[in-house]
Amino acid sequence: MSRRLVWTRRASGLVAALLLIEFLDELVFGAREAAWPYIRRDLALSYAEVGLLLGIPGLFSSAVEPVLGVLSDIWNRRAIILGGGVLFAVALGIVALSQSFVALLIAFVLLYPASGAFVSLSQAALMDAAPDRREHNMARWTLAGSVGVLAGPLALSGAIALGATWRGLFALFAVVTLIPLAGAWRQPLHAPGNNASDEDEAPTTFRQGLRDAWRAVQKRDVLRWLILLQFSDLLLDVLYGFLALYFVDVAGVSATTAALAVTIWAGVGLVGDALLIPLLERVRGLRYLRWSALAAALLFPAFLLTEPLPLKLGLLGALGLVNAGWYAIPQAQLYATLPGKSGAALAAANVAGLAGSLLPLAIGAVAQAAGLGTAMWLLMAGPLALLIGLPRHAPPPDAPAAE
Repeated sequence: MSRRLVWTRRASGLVAALLLIEFLDELVFGAREAAWPYIRRDLALSYAEVGLLLGIPGLFSSAVEPVLGVLSDIWNRRAIILGGGVLFAVALGIVALSQSFVALLIAFVLLYPASGAFVSLSQAALMDAAPDRREHNMARWTLAGSVGVLAGPLALSGAIALGATWRGLFALFAVVTLIPLAGAWRQPLHAPGNNASDEDEAPTTFRQGLRDAWRAVQKRDVLRWLILLQFSDLLLDVLYGFLALYFVDVAGVSATTAALAVTIWAGVGLVGDALLIPLLERVRGLRYLRWSALAAALLFPAFLLTEPLPLKLGLLGALGLVNAGWYAIPQAQLYATLPGKSGAALAAANVAGLAGSLLPLAIGAVAQAAGLGTAMWLLMAGPLALLIGLPRHAPPPDAPAAE
């Protein structure tokens, strides 16, 4: 058997193991979001305590994950990923056993950075596994996550129907974590030849890693993709967050119809994620992204201006279809600007994400002052930023970022 065939089989196993980790992470996330009414009732939580449970672990993780990203470039990434997987399982077990707000807070404070080590660094390893197929593998990663986040509420509903509780489901998740953990244990988590370019050697100390990460965010190409990732999210997660409120408060429909709209958006988005994988075999990612941004720039105003509900839902579905890849492709291009330093790319993305979190706050402030219908027009900045900021030509794989 040739060495090339052996590596191809090993790479396929590596990709499958890493995609399973992402699926599990989003499965847990989807189940947790659906389980909040049960969790709040069982632990007698106030809205303020729910807010703290959502906010404090995220802030803590935002501080820890950039450090993990830098460490993964200079230390044993495999050990960090596997250690994160063990902590992920332990944290899920603590969630299942929590009997108070404090216990659940401790569990989430452990779970969030554990997810950063286990899941986010798995994404970095996936990008290193095949540098010439970053966009394709990121599309697969996004699809795995989309399936997981939709399967989570279904898993909770199934558990409740069978007489189990949310605690039993999270205990099951803790045990199931051992499956992708065992799969990752058998993988190298590094692709052969995955080194920094000659012009930009990989860091060897933590201080050098921090310095390289800081220098990275000052590079023109890196900044371009960091900014575009935040703006592209306006018609992804930000729109997702405001969608139900928009249909109730602006379109004037019932909460049930608003839930239908959210389901259409998520379901069509899943179809788009699936179609993107074979599409990228035929079309260059940047070319697709440019045409999809143009389509979204036409569809989104039409969606906002249309009043008949069936047509409005149809336009929403079309919009969910054309913006597939708005995370996968820019994120893959970000990794491509820092060859051999996927951990630094991940750290830079986490830091930029903190700044990007201000965008929903700004939209919320405008909605409070001028109404949600007016604020929704600000989301047009997403496709416009892509149309203006996308480079005309993609650099070759592993080309160093322009200063």
